[in-house]
Amino acid sequence: MSVAPAIGRPEAVLAEAMAQAMRRLAKSVCIVTTRHEGQRMAMAATAIDSLSLDPPSLLVCINKTASIFPAFSAKADFNINILSQAQQHLANRCNGPVKGEARFGEGVWIDDEVPWLSDAQAVVCCRHDGDFHYGTHGVFIGRVLGVRLHGDVDPLIYADGLYGSTVLRRP
Repeated sequence: MSVAPAIGRPEAVLAEAMAQAMRRLAKSVCIVTTRHEGQRMAMAATAIDSLSLDPPSLLVCINKTASIFPAFSAKADFNINILSQAQQHLANRCNGPVKGEARFGEGVWIDDEVPWLSDAQAVVCCRHDGDFHYGTHGVFIGRVLGVRLHGDVDPLIYADGLYGSTVLRRP
């Protein structure tokens, strides 16, 4: 396989090539939750990754046009709810036409200071610990304050615009 050099290529061509490449990067689906100005907020996301184990931290990338972005810009604490295969309907609910508080209309949500999904595979509770902005997105660092685990490892995966799963096998 050969790769055309990026030098001299128009930004729009590179952006489209990158978008196509990223469709091939399978990621676990999460629902990011927070509370801002008394309102619960939720958004489905795949642009989440671990950052460090010392200190325990992760990062989440959020488009500046997302309704949850102002909460993150205001340095709100947040939770990362890692979904199982059986929770695709919740991802759809938090990524589509349903807005605001209505996103919490399905699922068993625990209404703590920051809401969390009781049967998510894992919930990572984070304190806002830094951010920077790049292009269309903000990158937010979460200092891990706690982790809740539930059930077996059975992630909901998203790639090429589709939901799927993976079969994990131990040797």
